[in-house]
Amino acid sequence: MNPFSMMKNLAGMQEQFQKAQEQMEQLTATGSSGGNMVKVTVNGKFELTDIQIDPICVDSRDVPMLQDLIKAAYGNAMEKIREELKNNSGSLLSGLNIPGM
Repeated sequence: MNPFSMMKNLAGMQEQFQKAQEQMEQLTATGSSGGNMVKVTVNGKFELTDIQIDPICVDSRDVPMLQDLIKAAYGNAMEKIREELKNNSGSLLSGLNIPGM
């Protein structure tokens, strides 16, 4: 590809990249564990945005179990958001015209 034509398209590519990044940030995924006793939501920036804990699993005598449930729900949510990003990356990046992609 001609480097001069790439420079001309740079502004457009930056705008498309910004739009793709904004769309990715709008994605969310909720993971759960313990039969939905613990639910964790993450966004496309991999930030934890919500935790829901069923009161039945709040037992001061078994804090390690609750900690494990939270970690498992977070892992499940991260797996889902990665899959969502993978599935959407084609449509999000399709207009960027990046050589080799």
